[in-house]
Amino acid sequence: MNLREYIRDVPNFPKEGIVYFDITPLLADPKAFQYTIDMMAEKFSDYKADKIAAAEARGFIFGAPLAYKLGIGFVPIRKPGKLPYDTISVSYDLEYGSDSLSMHVDAVSAGEDVLLIDDVLATGGTAQGMIKLVEKAGGIVSGIGFLTELGFLDGQSKLNGIPNSHLLKL
Repeated sequence: MNLREYIRDVPNFPKEGIVYFDITPLLADPKAFQYTIDMMAEKFSDYKADKIAAAEARGFIFGAPLAYKLGIGFVPIRKPGKLPYDTISVSYDLEYGSDSLSMHVDAVSAGEDVLLIDDVLATGGTAQGMIKLVEKAGGIVSGIGFLTELGFLDGQSKLNGIPNSHLLKL
């Protein structure tokens, strides 16, 4: 199955000159979505992991079913103030500013191997934030998996040499 056929190009979103790669057609098609999770499970199962961590919101879409399929735990990473228990947080830089991420203090134990999952590797800012957060908790980021990588934005440079892979390169 060619997953690229299920990703819509939206010109000039979120601003003039940007082409946004919209994954909602892929999510709407049950066969394409199931195939995507199956391919992620096949491709990313080589990364030793006790848990999958993913950032809201699109990372949840792929991370939770992948954790289920691999039989491991899932850790939601959210914006500050969105989790109901004690949290740890980190700030990180984005192409157009900065942002913060949080997770529960007990979501990752010291020494646990964590596979990070997200929908896209663009500039690498969000992935870098997730890496910092897991490491702050004492976890070990064993790998990072993406649905897509936007190679022209060089997000790889922010992944600290951590093994990573993607299903599609756009």
